[in-house]
Amino acid sequence: MEERTLLALMVFSSLIVLAETIAQKHAIEIYSLHVDCKVTSRFAHTLITSKIVNRANESREATFEVELPKTAFITNFSMSIDGKVYPGIIKEKASAQKEYDTAVSHGQSAGLVKITGRKLEQFHVSVSIAAASKVTFELTYEELLKRQLGKFELLVKVRPKQLVKHFQIDVHIFEPQGIRFLETDSTFMTNELTKALTKLQNETKAHILFKPTVDQQKVNPEFDETLLNGDFVVRYDVKRDATAGDIQIVNGYFVHYFAPQEMPAFPKNVIFVIDRSGSMAGRKIEQTRDALLKILKDLRPEDHFGFITFNSKVVEWKSSLLPATAENVASAAGFVQTLSASGGTDINRALQTAVSGLEKDEGLPERSVSMIILLTDGQPTSGESNVEVIQENIKKAVNGKYALFCLGFGFDVSYKFLEKMALSNGGIARRIYENADAALQLQGFYQEVATPILKKIEMQYPENAIEGLTKNDFKLFFEGSEIIVSGKISNELDLLPVEIKAQSHSSDLTLKEEANVKEKEQVFQNQSYIFGNFIERLWAYLTIQQLLEKSISAQEEDQKTLEAQVLELSLRYSFVTPLTSMVVTKPADQDQTDLANKPTEAGKWGIKQTHNEKLSSVPVGVNEYPEFILQLPKQDEIICLNTDGKAQPSLHLLSDPEQGLTVMGKLGDRTNHFVQFEINYVNPPAQIHISTDAIVLSHNNESTQLPWTESTTSTIQGLSISVEKERSVTASLSDTVTVEITLMKFPEVFLGLHFLNTDRFSDKVSGALGQFYSKARFEKSSNMNRRADERLLSGLQQGFRHCLPWQYKNDYRLESASEPVSCWSIDLTP
Repeated sequence: MEERTLLALMVFSSLIVLAETIAQKHAIEIYSLHVDCKVTSRFAHTLITSKIVNRANESREATFEVELPKTAFITNFSMSIDGKVYPGIIKEKASAQKEYDTAVSHGQSAGLVKITGRKLEQFHVSVSIAAASKVTFELTYEELLKRQLGKFELLVKVRPKQLVKHFQIDVHIFEPQGIRFLETDSTFMTNELTKALTKLQNETKAHILFKPTVDQQKVNPEFDETLLNGDFVVRYDVKRDATAGDIQIVNGYFVHYFAPQEMPAFPKNVIFVIDRSGSMAGRKIEQTRDALLKILKDLRPEDHFGFITFNSKVVEWKSSLLPATAENVASAAGFVQTLSASGGTDINRALQTAVSGLEKDEGLPERSVSMIILLTDGQPTSGESNVEVIQENIKKAVNGKYALFCLGFGFDVSYKFLEKMALSNGGIARRIYENADAALQLQGFYQEVATPILKKIEMQYPENAIEGLTKNDFKLFFEGSEIIVSGKISNELDLLPVEIKAQSHSSDLTLKEEANVKEKEQVFQNQSYIFGNFIERLWAYLTIQQLLEKSISAQEEDQKTLEAQVLELSLRYSFVTPLTSMVVTKPADQDQTDLANKPTEAGKWGIKQTHNEKLSSVPVGVNEYPEFILQLPKQDEIICLNTDGKAQPSLHLLSDPEQGLTVMGKLGDRTNHFVQFEINYVNPPAQIHISTDAIVLSHNNESTQLPWTESTTSTIQGLSISVEKERSVTASLSDTVTVEITLMKFPEVFLGLHFLNTDRFSDKVSGALGQFYSKARFEKSSNMNRRADERLLSGLQQGFRHCLPWQYKNDYRLESASEPVSCWSIDLTP
């Protein structure tokens, strides 16, 4: 009997523990989540409201986490706790950073916005709420939907991570031109969830409502696990009648949409410039082959095409472009299947050869469109390696005659370099993500530019009546896209005339249209779900985007002027842009400030969030720089290494006998950072000594000093040493890992080290840093109680397993030193 009683007590105790665990798990409950999106003439205004309650008998941390489109600007954020509202305030970036730094000096805080994927970035804020208290989070963001391949797409990321009693997505669309088609799509929809979706539509309006009950949200009726984890997508297009497009006017601001249809395509002359350097080996070159084989099938018979492949050498498939006949396409397919990867990366000569090929080819159709599509995954390591010189060379060669599109494969690529080069030559840059569908990404990009139907487009408006006109001349127009021009009507006009001049395949076009201002203003009256000044905000959004794009390829002085204009508009219209940040004030008893920065695609690395709590005894703060930042090969993880104070002043950091590369480092006397590095190469036999004062290059018992005070490049038997003025020095050699040293001057003078193309390290790489590239592996923990902000790292010296916390550090690799990096932090004990 006693045994039965004891067993019953044990079972009862276990049930209590289980009940407590379940209660703890759901102590912080999201009881209401509402996404309210109003799309007026492509301009989307989205408000996300999340209501959270703490059902525990003690204070708990509540987190508001939203993934929003990368092209969107946050315009407002607030939290309401016990009736008191804590707003987010948008400020100039340096001013916001200063306020944030002051707050952080009293304790840790988390950065709020990070890059999370191809189309999304994440907003993240945490706050402690008392027992039985509630908090309401509200986030507003705005974006201009871009037409691609004949569709506008509105993407809402749905990931509440728990069942929500009141869950609702409302999408209201108003398109005065008329809605041509409308569809919804989802990555998580089931037959049961479909019952929660309703769609109402008339000529110009649509309302999509998704309102699942708690039971409909469940994966299984017996468990509290939610199905809502993925993308909710709305796609649509509008009707188009007027040949000169559609003009809309509200409160003195106008927007002009132009997307002609059913026009004959120009024949195109396209040269594919394909990187086949060593870093493209394996999966990348396979996916490139797959994509090119499918792209070849999409060429039209009137198109002309050619291939240039490059590593350290540049090879033309044929001496001139060939018409896309069945025979030539079959021959090209055979060539594509032979592509293999090895050697360095001579981007400069490859592009020069492509331009020269278009220049000298006299057999191309007279009325045609010529373009160059570059695909590369790395930085220039052969031939000319100074990116500024390359950009200038290509701009001079292209001379406005051709469009250059640059596709950057993976995250080792210098995307900023490619973006500037594309924008300076009438094209665009696009990152190709290194995933299973990379071949489809390449095909998708090609489809966007495969059908040029107009070129040299000029949108003309009365000069004396329009202020703040956005970009109104365009090099090319591709079928399925859309041109948008906006401005402010400065004079009292009854009629707003527009004239469009362009070249089509068959003739030169002149299209004219007049908009009756009063009639156009009436269209948007009495629309209760429209935010009334949307065209003015659309104008500001479009102006900011175009100024930022223009600044990428501008000279330094012009860049400052453009950025000043962006800042003024960002503050006036409360947009979180790359020039502004949002300071979020918290209750007085908590960390006082969080900071929302806008991440940019131009950086080489994304930003991951951390938590507000102190994660370990390692003295790591967001204001500190780690001694080293490295990314593990084939693992999407960044590690920050910190010297523990016991390290010797001079350290053997890395040796790779197969690469013929050794790196040594020396710590400063009064600092825990490095002030000297020595890079040794076996072939060619060369040594680069880098200090905070100078760079000394030694070869064959001769030494050359390269100053930090000017940008310069020196080459020895294929080894290129490139200095970016008072910023960095890069050493690159064909088929070898690229070494980059960054000069930092604040808060103290020191040197930062990191490596590119790290997949080239051999298994024999060793040293304090080298061991991470050959042996370190993150373990997949089977312990479900292990915190998500800790990971086990194994494979290092002496067989130890290290429990690494997730921390914020300042990132010396980026041009903006204020940008933090989130990484797994470990003390380095050489």
